[in-house]
Amino acid sequence: MAQLLDPIPTPSSDHIVCCYLNATSSIQVARITNVPNWYFERVVFPGQRLVFEALPEAILEIHTGMMASSILSDQISCSRLVVKENIESKTSSEEEGEVSLDNNENVMVGAA
Repeated sequence: MAQLLDPIPTPSSDHIVCCYLNATSSIQVARITNVPNWYFERVVFPGQRLVFEALPEAILEIHTGMMASSILSDQISCSRLVVKENIESKTSSEEEGEVSLDNNENVMVGAA
């Protein structure tokens, strides 16, 4: 997964793919500030899923906003938001991955 705006400053073998769902009716800001030399911040709208790469030790801060303020409403370890991979081989040596979301808000990565 490419994060072109501000890539993580470590080898890609250390990265994990994470998913966060804004299950509230408020706009939230998701932020990671505890990784040296890296700053991650994204707006997450109500009902939106945010899929991103991070380090296992990263902490995702969730800030819930009102008109002129925001409140730190949660801190979640990115190791708890890991997307589990289940990739099966296609015919020959090609593999295609597809992200699918079920009704229980689980993210599954598997063959198309």
